[in-house]
Amino acid sequence: MTLRNWIKKYTPKQVLGLRHLCYALFGAYYYRFPSKSLYVIGVTGTSGKSTTIHFLRQLLESAGFRVGSLSTIDFYVAGEQVLNDKKMTMLGKMAIQKYLRSMVEKKCDIAIIETTSEGRLQHRHRGIHYDAMVITNLYEEHIDSHGSFNNYKQAKKDLFRYVSRLRKKNKNGLSKKIQRIWDDRVVPKAFIINTNIPQAAEFSNASDGRIYSCYNAQEKTIAALGTPNQLVVDNVKTTHQGIVFTINNSPVSTHVYGEFNACNILFGVALCQQLGVSLENSIKHIASLDSPPGRLENIPEAEQLGISIIVDYAFEPVAIQGLYNTVSSINTKKIIHVFGSTGGGRDVARRFSVGRLVGKNAHIAIITNDDPYDDDPKSIIRDIAKAVKEMGKKEEETLFCIEDRRAAIEKAITLAQPGDIILVTGKGSEQAQVFENGRMEPWDDRLVVKEILNKFVKK
Repeated sequence: MTLRNWIKKYTPKQVLGLRHLCYALFGAYYYRFPSKSLYVIGVTGTSGKSTTIHFLRQLLESAGFRVGSLSTIDFYVAGEQVLNDKKMTMLGKMAIQKYLRSMVEKKCDIAIIETTSEGRLQHRHRGIHYDAMVITNLYEEHIDSHGSFNNYKQAKKDLFRYVSRLRKKNKNGLSKKIQRIWDDRVVPKAFIINTNIPQAAEFSNASDGRIYSCYNAQEKTIAALGTPNQLVVDNVKTTHQGIVFTINNSPVSTHVYGEFNACNILFGVALCQQLGVSLENSIKHIASLDSPPGRLENIPEAEQLGISIIVDYAFEPVAIQGLYNTVSSINTKKIIHVFGSTGGGRDVARRFSVGRLVGKNAHIAIITNDDPYDDDPKSIIRDIAKAVKEMGKKEEETLFCIEDRRAAIEKAITLAQPGDIILVTGKGSEQAQVFENGRMEPWDDRLVVKEILNKFVKK
């Protein structure tokens, strides 16, 4: 155990919380409160946050705004992109403020920040003057950090309450383009709520501002919030070119795959409306959206072997099931799935639920390292393998346990026949693997896959 981890373990939570709060407020002060000069959007939820940010950023840029964003995927400032290599969804307090100051200096109009409940526990949201907040979805996850689903839900709702309590900005402190959107002197708050989630009314009650109800009409759960601002996706279908659907009965098509992305796009459209962009304008630009790196990312080099390889960030059951739903629409023979589960005490129960899901859906399961942290990698793999075997998989036939992630990917390619698809999940575009004592080694699933494919093609 490192000294830093030892201090964190034995320091009272109240003391750690005060330390985090002081850092957050000092960071805002040191960088001269940059969020007061930007229209700031927070995106929270269990999944889909980074993807929503990626789509929203493109839609806003298509409408003529200069945008900066911070997400699990990347740090982006006015066209300059750096992949996130920090192994953090929401950056530390000083780093967030530093990036926000950079956005101000690069003349950005808007900042979009992936804002997490775990980040809230460490006060990373403090000192950020938000104008809008999005909830993409909500289901059981991160219970290890919060203790219960109810605590997790309350942490998300607290973000909405926090934004509601913030004083509305004087628009004269923002860019000229933002100032022209509203006639009033102050900037109105906006809250975009996925009303397919059962807790939608609770988030609405925690919101003081304009509420946008966004939902998929094909889902079973639809909460009635009574807001006039409703955006609805319907008739979502997968084609060979991507997905097609409707927004408020207007037809939409995009080259993006994954039917769940219809709602991720919808959240972006809602925010564009809040910023004065017409629905017609947004729909026109949806066709040119590209997928974020490491999210349902197809590796074209695999086609030389007659196979398909998709790299995806999915690491928990709901996201993995969504990936299987997408793959089922593609005409493939076998599904070979390379995956693992994160260590560090994170949601140990997930190992079993993910294992059973892969055991049920994949023809061949290959279990490997994800980010073990201080946990024993072999123990993680054993836990997952037990669940996979419950679904009928047999070791060394339809189940392989290979600790080294590169060797696991190579095994998958060795086993693949023309027409098969390989899924490599859990890390997406992440730039490192994390081992004991926080040791980080450079890693990118996409690059590793391409390196291995290159060897096979040369043979």
